Amino acid sequence: MREIDVGLVTKAVRRLCIEANRVLPGDLESRIRSAARTERSPIGRSVLGTLGKNLDAARETGLPICQDTGMAVVFADVGQEVHFTGGAFADAVNEGVRRGYRDGRLRCSVVADPLRRDNTGDNTPAVLHTRLVPGDRVRLLVAPKGFGSE
Repeated sequence: MREIDVGLVTKAVRRLCIEANRVLPGDLESRIRSAARTERSPIGRSVLGTLGKNLDAARETGLPICQDTGMAVVFADVGQEVHFTGGAFADAVNEGVRRGYRDGRLRCSVVADPLRRDNTGDNTPAVLHTRLVPGDRVRLLVAPKGFGSE
């Protein structure tokens, strides 16, 4: 049995929240830039060009790629041989989101009650998908889910 302090989970989620809003994986960035060169539609070229400019600006300034930093969706693969110490796993994930959005100066847009529109002020709770897997490792992935089109 492997013991993991939930403080490590909080630190990892904090870092991932900031990175996910500022950096795209290299292969995705390459595809966007390639598509901008080959797109036939003027509107499509413009949109892809703007995405490229946003990526450059995020890299240069440390600001998010998009102003809609969304709701944090966290995917966790937790090994069956892992025992968390120091608190609850879900609480640690939400604390990581709270710190990541605060420290990364990311826009908080989660509401506690969708009818009253009361903003939680810290972008929690996260949407947490947890999957039990064989082994003694934990794998975390954070995906900011923007709601601009919904």
